[in-house]
Amino acid sequence: MASLFSASLPSSDPSYSFNQAPTTASEPRQHAFYPYTDNGGSTLGISGADFTIIAGDTRSTSGYNINTRYAPKLFKIGGDGPNNENARIVLSVVGFAADGRALKERLDTVVKMYKYQHGKDISVHACAQRLSHLLYNKRFFPFYVTAILGGVDDEGKGALYSYDPVGSYEREQCRAAGAAASLIMPFLDNQVNLKNQYDPNSGPGLEKKPREAQPLPRETVEQLVKDAFTSAVERHIEVGDGLQTMIITKDGIQETYSPLKKD
Repeated sequence: MASLFSASLPSSDPSYSFNQAPTTASEPRQHAFYPYTDNGGSTLGISGADFTIIAGDTRSTSGYNINTRYAPKLFKIGGDGPNNENARIVLSVVGFAADGRALKERLDTVVKMYKYQHGKDISVHACAQRLSHLLYNKRFFPFYVTAILGGVDDEGKGALYSYDPVGSYEREQCRAAGAAASLIMPFLDNQVNLKNQYDPNSGPGLEKKPREAQPLPRETVEQLVKDAFTSAVERHIEVGDGLQTMIITKDGIQETYSPLKKD
């Protein structure tokens, strides 16, 4: 009985919860800071002979959670006042929503300052170059977004510019960005850029010549936009809820909204 009680008496030796006491110091601990997140969604743009259409869904996600079902990814740039009245340029941003909003505010300020200093609206080409500078200036801590800029150029033709996060850009006839870009872009390549399409009257067999891409009519482009997002929401959980569309012409910007699947 005495030995039973003596076994539980307090001891001056350190008590470890492991089989053996630690013999070496722990490894250096590495600290990291990663402020980015991807809020999902997708955008696309298509330029025509005298117009440009940019569209994006309105779902904002964080992992498997839906933050909101109406988070616009398309923004008017320039124009007059806080509501950008009489604007002729549209910026779409997808990726990290906070960076997208910050980039929009910076570009909008630059464009309005240009009008104040020069007494005229900035051209879409000059605005595209200025956006490239804004992105490149943040290349060491870049905006975590994929941007598409659209408008009508000085010749009255539709102009569309696509960007990577550090400012590299090019003018294209169509471009998709965001979560469902890998689903939408092949569809646009086939229907707009006419990839892998051949003229049946150009010759037999392998002698057929590829079809040359031409600007599509406005009605056709509007239907392609709807078809692209209708297909994307069926296959991607980060895309859905609503479709925001802006049609840019020499007369201004026409904005429309249509519902998408909410599941």
